[in-house]
Amino acid sequence: MGNRVTLKAIVLFFSFLLCMSLSLGAHAAARIDHEKSIKSCLKEGWKPLSVKSDGRERAILWKRPRRKWPSGAIVVLHGGGGSHHQFCAGGKLLQPQIEFAEQAVEEGFAVFLLDSTNNVVTDENGRQCGKRFDFSVLDRRNVDLAFIGKVVKKIIPQLRTSRSSEKIFLTGLSTGGYMAIRAAVQFNNRITAFAPVSAGDPFGTRTNCNPSLSKRKSAKGILLDLETNKPITVKGACKAHSYPNEKEWPFTRSKAKPVFKQFHHRGDAIVDISCMKKAGKQLQQHGYMSKGRFILRSKKRRALNHLWLKRYNDAILAFFKSQ
Repeated sequence: MGNRVTLKAIVLFFSFLLCMSLSLGAHAAARIDHEKSIKSCLKEGWKPLSVKSDGRERAILWKRPRRKWPSGAIVVLHGGGGSHHQFCAGGKLLQPQIEFAEQAVEEGFAVFLLDSTNNVVTDENGRQCGKRFDFSVLDRRNVDLAFIGKVVKKIIPQLRTSRSSEKIFLTGLSTGGYMAIRAAVQFNNRITAFAPVSAGDPFGTRTNCNPSLSKRKSAKGILLDLETNKPITVKGACKAHSYPNEKEWPFTRSKAKPVFKQFHHRGDAIVDISCMKKAGKQLQQHGYMSKGRFILRSKKRRALNHLWLKRYNDAILAFFKSQ
């Protein structure tokens, strides 16, 4: 009996060691990939910048035209589970957004890629949400608004070269798009225009970061609509006759609010198009002028339609340059 207990203990001990080894190996691999991507971005002329916000060191990669910024500056927010360097380095699926950032610089914009925190953002129950921007409206201090505000109010003006345009634009993908809407509303006297991509309404969506609800470890849990309580992946998830559960929008005295244009794929299986429509409707009801929608179409709903797609690039830059 004692030998069997000892053998079981040994097996459990080595199983524990194996799990720890695999976990540490995965973290090491992720760190190496991160460092490799950053080095690749630096080779392409991107500059690293560290900004202290709310006691945390926050990372930025930025790139500008050779001299002045005739078209202004664009602040870019990555999607959930991602990183800022995915707009300057990465594989095939990331090429459209990498090309967007480079094209923006070529067309006279300075581009600022902001990185989210990792396991700092929590849901309403205090569960860690992984690597994503803090778009939710909760009864606690927001993790990212102060950071974005500092970039918009201080960092960009300090770095702006003489005779450059003072216009500032905002865009983001997925939960980065949700955060772009949240930030544009918060700093509506500083933002010229914004273009959320594959995103819904941050004031009408909640996050449940229970890790058992999703296979993704980098961005835990799921997003649910506040009216229907359906996951935003479901067809028609955000379709409702009224919005009594919409969180309170910030009060503003600003008369000149930024205009916006939404970019989405009708076959997006991650953020249903009903959620994009809800966001647009809410923005307009709160005094933000829509400059239309850029909608791509296909016969099937699938996850790949949620990505930043090449056809968005010219349209987003043309929209920003028209302001």
